Amino acid sequence: MKKRKLIVISEDALVYEDTKTLMELPTFSSIWGRAAFIDRVKSIYPTVTYPCHTTMQTGLYPDRHGVVNNEQAILGERSSKWVHFRRSIAGETIFDWAKAAGMTTAAVFWPVTGCDPAIDYLVDEYWPQEGESTIECFRASGSSDEVIEKVVQPNRHLVEGKHRLHPYADEFVNACACSMIREFQPDLLMIHPANIDGYRHQSGVFSPKVTHALHEIDMWLCDLMKACEDAGVLEDTDFVITSDHGQMNITRTVSPNVVLAENGLIDVDGDGKIKSMRAFCKSTALSSLVYVTDPTARDEVYALLCGMRDEGIYGISRVFTREEAQTEERLAGDFEFVLESDGFSSFTNDWVRPIVRSLDTGDYRFGRATHGHLPEKGPQPTLIAFGPHIKAGAHLAEGRIVDDAPTFARILGIEPPIGLDGRAVTEIIRDEE
Repeated sequence: MKKRKLIVISEDALVYEDTKTLMELPTFSSIWGRAAFIDRVKSIYPTVTYPCHTTMQTGLYPDRHGVVNNEQAILGERSSKWVHFRRSIAGETIFDWAKAAGMTTAAVFWPVTGCDPAIDYLVDEYWPQEGESTIECFRASGSSDEVIEKVVQPNRHLVEGKHRLHPYADEFVNACACSMIREFQPDLLMIHPANIDGYRHQSGVFSPKVTHALHEIDMWLCDLMKACEDAGVLEDTDFVITSDHGQMNITRTVSPNVVLAENGLIDVDGDGKIKSMRAFCKSTALSSLVYVTDPTARDEVYALLCGMRDEGIYGISRVFTREEAQTEERLAGDFEFVLESDGFSSFTNDWVRPIVRSLDTGDYRFGRATHGHLPEKGPQPTLIAFGPHIKAGAHLAEGRIVDDAPTFARILGIEPPIGLDGRAVTEIIRDEE
């Protein structure tokens, strides 16, 4: 009996409204009649990439898996290193389940997989740190010598000097995935291109540039299917094209830490450097996690934030307490409060004036569109699946990304662990004959 094979492609920021264009493109139109669909898939809070992808690979909400931001919770910095490594996740992932079932595993740029021992063939979403070379950075994040030789080296020219630029990084991702298929034929391969997300940040939620991105992912899907055909595994491979979050257009950025500083909660010297702090707002774009380092200041911070909300000029529509965030949104961590945006203001980490700034497409949080908002807001992610174990024509109006991991497991023929927050969406999976 042949092992099942599954390729998961998380098209970052793909939304249901994009499917009208996809169904007219060459590769997607060729699979449309045999695909299953979930129109709108509810994300998690905050709707930022790394927490979302951790939910997508664990079947757990952030209050259980522990990843609550793209960045590490380092306070007092305008930006900090991202949460690249598997050690940040509490609990098991789909990669662990597949390995335990005797399957081979692979990932290309799937977030929070750095140095994951359960992934046989890995190119982590990682980029050169502090002078590292391309080869050094991928080796440091878990790529084996075999992957470096057969996957990274042949494709490094696509990304050299362009590690965080689209579509170059995405061309590298797809080329590495194709190399992995041809070289290793993994049973589970999970891929994360981000060109749609990047173009939405740059040009708005819907734009000609975003339409161009959809044409790009159509070509890349064709390349993946051709690689499977070359490796002799196409007929045995299921594909799931899914997404992590949508985006919303914004008009400005707001720096709530400036107000904290001007009310004595952040002590700033004459050069604008932080000397000490009792609280700090850590941006998740259209939301912000508020850390209180001095427990005696909690009530003062809460009163100040609620006052800012009530004034209506600081971009805050709601102040969640720690308890409300967990109860209502399954979000928990070391923070005390969460600020939710008014829908057109994105938050920064800065603590010096001006409080309000114009947009900056050089940072995903401050482009023409962004995310991090409550999951029910804005255009919603979508899911398209096809292959030998997918029920052709199955169609659900709604789903949840917390169901992704158990659904992937069931497609692979693995029974998901007991106690997950998500469930296997068996409605899109073909019954065994």
